[in-house]
Amino acid sequence: MYGLCLNPVLLMTSSPAEREIMPYDVVVVGAGPSGLACALRLKQLDPERMVAVIEKSAEIGAHILSGAVIEPQPLDELLPGWREQPPPVCVPVEKDQLFFMTRAKRIRVPTPPQQNNHGNFIVSLGAMCQWLADKAEAAGVDIFPGYSASDLAWNADGSVAGVIIGDMGINRDGEPKDSYVQGIEIHAPVTVMAEGCRGHLSKQLIRKFALDADSDPQTYGIGIKELWQLAPGKGQAGLVQHSIGWPLDPDIYGGSFIYHLDKDRVAIGFVLGLDYADPEFSPFEAFQQFKHHPSVRPLLEGGEIISSGARAVVEGGIQSLPRVEMPGAILIGDGAGLLNVPKIKGTHQALRSGMEAAEHLVAKGSAEGFDKRLRDSAVAHELHKVRNIRPGFHKGMWRGLLTAAIETVTAGKLPRTLKNHADHEQMQQATEYDAPDRAWQERDLPPRDRLASVYFAATAHDEDQPVHLQILDPDVCTTRCVAEYNNPCTQFCPASVYEMVEDENGLRLQINAANCVHCKTCDIKDPYQVINWVTPEGGSGPNYQNL
Repeated sequence: MYGLCLNPVLLMTSSPAEREIMPYDVVVVGAGPSGLACALRLKQLDPERMVAVIEKSAEIGAHILSGAVIEPQPLDELLPGWREQPPPVCVPVEKDQLFFMTRAKRIRVPTPPQQNNHGNFIVSLGAMCQWLADKAEAAGVDIFPGYSASDLAWNADGSVAGVIIGDMGINRDGEPKDSYVQGIEIHAPVTVMAEGCRGHLSKQLIRKFALDADSDPQTYGIGIKELWQLAPGKGQAGLVQHSIGWPLDPDIYGGSFIYHLDKDRVAIGFVLGLDYADPEFSPFEAFQQFKHHPSVRPLLEGGEIISSGARAVVEGGIQSLPRVEMPGAILIGDGAGLLNVPKIKGTHQALRSGMEAAEHLVAKGSAEGFDKRLRDSAVAHELHKVRNIRPGFHKGMWRGLLTAAIETVTAGKLPRTLKNHADHEQMQQATEYDAPDRAWQERDLPPRDRLASVYFAATAHDEDQPVHLQILDPDVCTTRCVAEYNNPCTQFCPASVYEMVEDENGLRLQINAANCVHCKTCDIKDPYQVINWVTPEGGSGPNYQNL
């Protein structure tokens, strides 16, 4: 069992300025693949080193969502012989298919080499992280789920000293309840930030230390995924299917995935870039339309949805990679931005970056020099080869496909690097954008709406806790944003967190924070950048099952 042994009486009697301090040699923030790989590798190399992993979800894997087809080579290095006792959901890929979709048809097209999955495995990344956590704990890593790293601790010289666990039992007004427990500080010479995409603390560190001063703005996508139990006999274990085209407009980057697991289960999802221009576009609705395509609907009919969720994915590549070291801390995994977009894979990059971090810390003993090590590693070299493929789609699908073909043939050796631009700057004002007639159809497959999808995410937040979606300038929402963009947060959020309501005091923004599935899309796509996603009370949020 993972757990953090605290003394509630001791903590409640401490003054706010006198938090308990728990010292470690290394503290890792986030129990995703990069954080767990780093912690496990540290223990393999130096069993005496004290390593802690802090995870905000109630259970390891509960906030993890990914496709996911993984390349196994990093696991072979980290855990030789793992294939004899694989993760609970682990299906060898048997066949790849790629389709171009129109509204009525799908056309088989050649699979590009980046998406050749021979030798890869379809997994539930959440279940794999639970499995990895068991391995790490057996090696002596202390793993603490259900505790949010809500703030940073600092040394007198301005370096990172560790993290502060958020207080628990605080009401919406910021006052302690009967259940109040003061958070502790966890200190270490090095803090490894493995929060994943758009991490609450990582974005603060990037800003404070200007880690992105020499890189392009980071860019993102949103991925929405459902796990289905199909009718008997409909599954084809090991089949990997991707598509581009409908229901997206040609100027919106993205596509679908359908991964056939065992026991007639499929993981089905949709990923699209958050650099789209239409302020009234709904990624959730695009995904639901895809499920009703004549080639997809028959697969799902007679089945039932088991789980659903959403999360942002990092897409900027090597040109948006920030400096990954600072005094007392380093960035790894999706927090650094290591996803290989053309491959539609980031797990192998996350695992490798975690292992690189561990090996660096054992050899050097500090964060200094890790940035160079990562940029000299296979992780960065892989990103360099495909650096122009994702930004090649900024001018539409057909230009992007041509760019991708050229970059693939030349293995990324052309002496050019296309630039990335911040996603929120790409949205056009409602009066300036002429949306195409998408001819989207009535639908009846579950979930019927976004609230039903929230139910399948099993998300839970104490209603009487501080709202973790901070609006930095509320007046913008009811004045400029209404007139200029028609409140796009009510459309891009996949969980109906944001609603504009009219009451006796006029128009106001209502935040349904309890619905939040922690995807961070609002923090990224808001055109005014006035939405600040911060971590809620530990244990809050979705409880994904095998996503």
